[in-house]
Amino acid sequence: MLQNRPHIAGTLLALAAGTLWGTTGPLSTALYAEGAELTSVGFWRVLVAAVALVVFVVVRRPRPRMPLRGLLIVGLGGGAMVALFEVAYQYAIAGAGVAGAAALLYTAPFLVTLLAVPLLGERITALRLALAVAVGVGAGMTVAGGSGADTVAGSMPTQASGIIGGLLAALAYAGTTLLARYAVPRYGAAAVLTAEIGGAAVLLAILLPLAGRSVAPPATAGGWVYVVLLALGAIIAANFFFFGAVRRIDAAPAAVAATIEPVVGAILALVLFSQALNPTGWLGLAVVVSSVALLYLREREPAGAAVLDEAGPL
Repeated sequence: MLQNRPHIAGTLLALAAGTLWGTTGPLSTALYAEGAELTSVGFWRVLVAAVALVVFVVVRRPRPRMPLRGLLIVGLGGGAMVALFEVAYQYAIAGAGVAGAAALLYTAPFLVTLLAVPLLGERITALRLALAVAVGVGAGMTVAGGSGADTVAGSMPTQASGIIGGLLAALAYAGTTLLARYAVPRYGAAAVLTAEIGGAAVLLAILLPLAGRSVAPPATAGGWVYVVLLALGAIIAANFFFFGAVRRIDAAPAAVAATIEPVVGAILALVLFSQALNPTGWLGLAVVVSSVALLYLREREPAGAAVLDEAGPL
């Protein structure tokens, strides 16, 4: 029993991370109902998270350090990908619904698989290709079998723009995962996460107004509560829970446990906003989750490599 404690603790931490990530869609949908603009939701949750992380780094002993080269790579490169993720995923949630957005996001592991061939020299197997096709089909079924957020928030993006947003969010998530494989072993999780989130906040503060997009703060106290919950829960706590999980168990089972995210999101969307999936949608969601889980289970990495995968949905 004592020997199983690290495995049990790691699994519970990964489940906690996936559960917190699963609240992103419902909390964002609640913010739309408060009158928040899509781009504002992404900006303010990143800004609040960045401030909280900077405070954490300042009071932490010893403080994490990062050289200028790493700061440029992670702060600018990683920050740009986080900024893209934050805006694109809000469009995905609003246009494709909570479950559809989460299902589209889970095409990211297979984008990583494909991008790792030219970038990291990894190989493509028949299993990887087959599961990549299965995830794509499952994501399409989930989107087709669900509903968007228009019943809650009035005028919202179309389903087509939601699908594009979901795929762009998945691409950005894949990019941050590949960057984490390079940066986390060198600089540490706290430094990388702080640099990425801080860089994203700066880029969004500059680029959104230039593009004519709103960065207006929440207009209600309830809106601020949702923003703080998104920042502290779905960004900071979820990522540190997942980091704690992969320090105790292999990255493969940790990632499998974290795939509870789209299930949590779909259930919360159904209960809170009546964003119901029809049988086709639930089947598609099951295909996505089971395909991602099968990929990780069949291609386990040695425990020593777990630190390379300290990345989750931001």
